[in-house]
Amino acid sequence: MKTTVCKFDELVSGKAARFVVGERAIAVVRIDDKVYAIGDKCSHADVALSDGEVITDTKEIECVRHASCFSLETGKPNTLPATQPVPVYVATIENGSVVIDVK
Repeated sequence: MKTTVCKFDELVSGKAARFVVGERAIAVVRIDDKVYAIGDKCSHADVALSDGEVITDTKEIECVRHASCFSLETGKPNTLPATQPVPVYVATIENGSVVIDVK
C-alpha cells in the first residue's frame, strides 16, 4: 500500500520525522535529495528511532536510549546492544511528495 506522508521540502536534511501509516510508526529521513523510511521502534528497546540522531555519512539512525545505530538502507543494527533489524520501507519522491510503500 503506497501512502503519501508529506511534501519532500517539509523534511529537513539530516533529520528524522515520525509518521503513522495504518498501524505502523515509520521514521522518514531525508539526506540531501534522498529519503529513507524505517520502522520507528528500536528492536532493543521500546524507543522511537525518529527521536535519535541521523548520521548522514553512514546513512544510519542512532537510538537515543542505548546508542544502537541502524542502517537506513537495510534496517540492520550496526552497533550493540541491538541485534535484531527493524523494517525498512520503499520511500520515493513523486511530484514533490514523499510516498512510502508499506507492503
